[in-house]
Amino acid sequence: MPASKNKGHKEDANAVNWEHLISQIEEQKRLVQNPNLQDPGYIRQKANKKLWVRERLTILLDENSFSEVGSVTGKPLYDETGALKSFTPANSITGFGQINGRKVFVTADDFSVRGGHADGGIQMKAPYGEVLARKWRVPLIRLLDGSSGGGSVATYLSIGATYIPGLAGLGRSIDAMAVVPVASALLGPVVGLAAAKAVLGHFSVMVKGLSQLFAAGPPVVKQATFEDLSKEALGGWEIHAQNGTVDNVADTERDAFHQIANFLSYLPSSIFCLPPVIQSADPLTRREEELLAIIPTRRSQPYDVRRLIRLVVDKTSSDDSDDAASSTFFEIGQMWGRCIVTGFARLAGRPVGVLSSDCFVNGGQTLLSLDLVHILISIIKEQSMPWEVRRLRDSLLSVIISGSAAERMATIRHGASAMSALYSATTPIYTVIIRRAFGVAGGVFADPEDGAGTRVAWPSGDWGSLPLEGGIEAAYKRQLDAVSSPEAREQLMTELLSKFEEVRSPLKTANKFGVEEIIDPRSTRIRVCEVRT
Repeated sequence: MPASKNKGHKEDANAVNWEHLISQIEEQKRLVQNPNLQDPGYIRQKANKKLWVRERLTILLDENSFSEVGSVTGKPLYDETGALKSFTPANSITGFGQINGRKVFVTADDFSVRGGHADGGIQMKAPYGEVLARKWRVPLIRLLDGSSGGGSVATYLSIGATYIPGLAGLGRSIDAMAVVPVASALLGPVVGLAAAKAVLGHFSVMVKGLSQLFAAGPPVVKQATFEDLSKEALGGWEIHAQNGTVDNVADTERDAFHQIANFLSYLPSSIFCLPPVIQSADPLTRREEELLAIIPTRRSQPYDVRRLIRLVVDKTSSDDSDDAASSTFFEIGQMWGRCIVTGFARLAGRPVGVLSSDCFVNGGQTLLSLDLVHILISIIKEQSMPWEVRRLRDSLLSVIISGSAAERMATIRHGASAMSALYSATTPIYTVIIRRAFGVAGGVFADPEDGAGTRVAWPSGDWGSLPLEGGIEAAYKRQLDAVSSPEAREQLMTELLSKFEEVRSPLKTANKFGVEEIIDPRSTRIRVCEVRT
């Protein structure tokens, strides 16, 4: 920061009050809160089309709500007369603020000061912020840009020694996760310690073309593995948005802040609070005629499950558009674990978790999709969301994917982990079976509480220990293999299928109380809202 006209930091022995010290504090604050347009770090930040750290806080938080903690943390430089010559702020800004009137705590990296490395910071300032968020029981938001206080070899020279690395406050990050919602926005190259922080949270979002994430940057990787990679090739959004390291992707920094605000709107401020309820103008009795035909009568035809979800959950406007902006459904992890659809929504103004499958993607559950299931359940469980209804929309969540690749990847073990998480859930689950539910995986999602849950089915339901086509092949293998020609085999298969079609109707299952209730799809919203009110 540029030189100041402040008369100095030496105490005035003749002072009658503390005004001289207050004036010095205010002068340092003025320098910190206004960018030095000539500073190379600031110039580089703008050249990379990135917002300055305090611009980010202004956009993220309600107007004039930011109350900084450690506002003059930094390194002042005085001349021989005691006048303030310059001031280098710490590269971490922390403080309380509000989002939509709710209190939060923010830790924000300033990449313009030594790229966010530890040698440009003040020790333990950022971890202290995570402690405050937990103690005050308010959501924690991290704006990550750089290493977030991570190590730099330049530190060795300044301290005159190397050191054994510690957790650097990550234990406090883990403590915070157990008490308050934690969300991170990745707003530049996020490396080392910052990369660890990015995944130690309940929600994370990257910005396309602006942010990257890696354990070590390209120079270190080149030295270690001889790979000469750009930041984007090493850890860009197209990599981490598809492997599950981050949850969502944003088009701009402003979009990332909006997603964080949206995510937090469904969660309580801490495990000691109830989740926020919003007055909804959407009638609880709304019946959507489209739901009657949204599941094709031909079982092999797919359907749009996101459209289905938006037709059931609360709308934010009264129009009939299918625009996601007019729905309370907020999807998490759309680009990874893609055969699963997860997120939050509202029913009668109350937050719910939504878990479904996308029949356009794959034919069963992959490792990433099962991880996504586990993450959603963990968020809800950790945040102790009372009377949270997790609605398993489509038990085309019916099959843990099979085949040699699945066996090599230990898919069944990951499936068992998802089953355990669902069964151990401490909040009610409302299950709506809208089509397929087969085998163990079908049981996991269609009967997650082992006979003790609440569920209904649509008339399009199709279930059993095995899908009929493959099950008949297994059960009648000898007879089918014994026929004289492919044509005869096909004829026998058709005859066997016709026999089973008679018992395939979900009504037959309901007659034997194998399913508690088959409902008109148009009454689904009424049913699930009854549970929530």
